[in-house]
Amino acid sequence: MKKGLDLMRLARGFLAVAGLMCAGLASAQDAAPPSKPGQLIWVEPSAAPVFPQTEEEKKAGMVEGRTLPAPELLQPDLDPALPRYIPTKGLKLKAHFRAGVSDVLPGLAAAWVAAFRKYHPGFQLDLVKPYAGSLGALELIKGNLDLVFVSRELKPTDISGFNAKFGYPPFSVPISGGTWRHFGFLDAIAFMVNPDNPIRKLSFEQLDAAFSSTRLRGGKPIKTWGDLGLTGEWANRPVHLYGIKPWNGFEEFVREHVLSTPQGRGEWNDKIHYDETFFNIARRVAADPEALGYTGLSAIDSEVKIVPLSVEGGPALSPSYENVASAAYPLSRVLYLNTNARSGAALNPALREFLRFVLSREGQAVVRKQGIYLPLRVGQVARSQAYIEGK
Repeated sequence: MKKGLDLMRLARGFLAVAGLMCAGLASAQDAAPPSKPGQLIWVEPSAAPVFPQTEEEKKAGMVEGRTLPAPELLQPDLDPALPRYIPTKGLKLKAHFRAGVSDVLPGLAAAWVAAFRKYHPGFQLDLVKPYAGSLGALELIKGNLDLVFVSRELKPTDISGFNAKFGYPPFSVPISGGTWRHFGFLDAIAFMVNPDNPIRKLSFEQLDAAFSSTRLRGGKPIKTWGDLGLTGEWANRPVHLYGIKPWNGFEEFVREHVLSTPQGRGEWNDKIHYDETFFNIARRVAADPEALGYTGLSAIDSEVKIVPLSVEGGPALSPSYENVASAAYPLSRVLYLNTNARSGAALNPALREFLRFVLSREGQAVVRKQGIYLPLRVGQVARSQAYIEGK
């Protein structure tokens, strides 16, 4: 009997990342749903506790780059529709650039340059230390760097400072996927509730209505779980919101992708319980029956239920490895290359050619070979290419 109870406790402890997965679990390309849609209880071990870097670790990362995590056991295939890289006919590149780079990216950036130089040996790109994307963005504004590889969206102050000096924002284009749940390496973001909460899915409109004061997606203010569709004893229970204090890379990503629309930048409401960092959010949600919060997958180290998310009437998808690797999950993240150009048409020809390579099948094969970050899918590449072409 005791052995059985121990197994039950162990299984319950593994529910941290699992939660209830709805019909859209696997990917946007799933087969037709069953005639009676249901849910799958997916038992997945929670992430190991993670902790902020020490000052020594930060200093070492700025000199040598942060230590890479162990790759995922499974690696996604390259999207077969990715375009092949064919060097521009007659182009003889001779160019020398200086680049800033986040401390989690020097290895990947150097691998891209080495692979590109096999086609264009006259191309040279120096990765300038210290390795820190935030410092690189400031040096880009000063004109001391030609480009910056950054593992997150730029800070609003970086963009406004650049705009104030040049009269236009920096040219920022996605060049790789992030990771699934590697701590510090651009893990996907999840919204979660207490395990006792019966909510089955949430839409971006509902999340915006709950977390923002602007509600740019058109939803009505959310105060109770009944406002989010629950009935019975849950209908009048309050929604307690948990998030990360601005400014933070996780917070900025959620603000840009959930709260903001083409009509404007979303603003957080004043009912959110803020933490300075993402490390404690899952623990707070696990301890509060009425909680709704978000954090990176690498920091989900407590017993919570992850909620599948939908966008504009699409399927509700969980942050399973397959959904993140295929970029079907809407809060999968990407890496950026930033440079000083008013538009794609104003890009230096050598840098444009380098970006053509990075966004090609051969360039994304470099990502897959490293085994940490996730290669872009063809839809993501098409959006980056359209941005480069000014479309």
